[in-house]
Amino acid sequence: MSDFRQKALDYHALPTPGKISVELSVPADNVEDLALAYSPGVAEPVKEIAADPNAAYKYTAKGNMVAVISNGTAILGLGNLGPLASKPVMEGKALLFKRFAGLDSIDIEVQHRTTEEFISTVANIADTFGGINLEDIKAPECFEIEKELIKRCKIPIFHDDQHGTAIVTAAGMLNALEIQGKNIKDVRIVCLGAGAAAVACMELLIKCGAQREKIYMLDRQGVIHTRRDNLTEHKALFANNTDKRTLEDVMDGADVFLGVSGPDLLPPEVLELMADKPIVFACSNPDPEIKPELANAVRDDLIMATGRSDYPNQVNNVLCFPFIFRGALDVRATQINDEMKVAAVEALRNISKEPVPDEVLKASNTKSLSFGRDYIIPKPMDPRLCQRIATAVAQAAIDSGVAQIDELPKNYLA
Repeated sequence: MSDFRQKALDYHALPTPGKISVELSVPADNVEDLALAYSPGVAEPVKEIAADPNAAYKYTAKGNMVAVISNGTAILGLGNLGPLASKPVMEGKALLFKRFAGLDSIDIEVQHRTTEEFISTVANIADTFGGINLEDIKAPECFEIEKELIKRCKIPIFHDDQHGTAIVTAAGMLNALEIQGKNIKDVRIVCLGAGAAAVACMELLIKCGAQREKIYMLDRQGVIHTRRDNLTEHKALFANNTDKRTLEDVMDGADVFLGVSGPDLLPPEVLELMADKPIVFACSNPDPEIKPELANAVRDDLIMATGRSDYPNQVNNVLCFPFIFRGALDVRATQINDEMKVAAVEALRNISKEPVPDEVLKASNTKSLSFGRDYIIPKPMDPRLCQRIATAVAQAAIDSGVAQIDELPKNYLA
């Protein structure tokens, strides 16, 4: 057993099993406390909530609580291992919500026979929470699940594997294009992978200015084009009217490569075909589509990003999802819409261009960081992320009409 594997197992098992627990937020030390906490005192907020459901935000933990929900059909890079096997990942997500945004979170793993059963289960418990983070659900079911839950629920529903990935990717990509002197409206983009993350990344880049006809998406059968049969609804959105069929074909002269597929799928000789000053986001985890050392040896003019923390420019969802929920919940948003996602992109972009605090340099084990080819997105430990992204998201929710509180919380303005 490797040393790291044992450390990981010990981390999850000791000193008590798991990574999260429940703590009390009020005293429960005497008979009077218990009378207030339960019977008979609890009857008073019950009656208030029965008269006005919004009172639940005043008298319960609903407004600061996020559920992390999965069916375990797409666990990390491990695949469909079932709901129970996904629990360590979901607990980890709950840990990140608490650590980075102060949000209480509980994981829920759902067994079901049909997609409708999963949707109904989640919809029926949704009112318990302020928001729901869907996690590790395979495509194409994840698209239907999120779409239907947004219809049925009055709280934010967010599939982080789609939208968290897309937001961080878009922020990093726009900054990389700026550094390389390229306009997103003009660039040719190759996306290797056609799952949930790939589709969400491309759709958000289009909202940021990319041209759909200049995007070439590939799945296991090659380029997705208009003459292919049996394309899913979401793949069909990216069916390009082209005679190009292979990765080599579409990479010749391409400006941008985004990999959300698998390890070592971008050969160095194919990377060489890209246009001057290319951008390569090789985000397969833990092993990227091409290793940065190899990519930099082939092209000394590229900007490179991966999903790993041991290389520059880590594309990591923790840069946004805790803070998006923080902002959404603090103004009681009923959904997380495109305006809120774009606001998060712009907030992330702007933080990258500012001087980096000393505490971030220390946590990153580096002496200096400045906006450039090796620093296009912030580090996850940056303390500015929560306030800046939450504020941008909350304001976008207000401006777009999905917030139930029409002004920012006072602590946002401090």
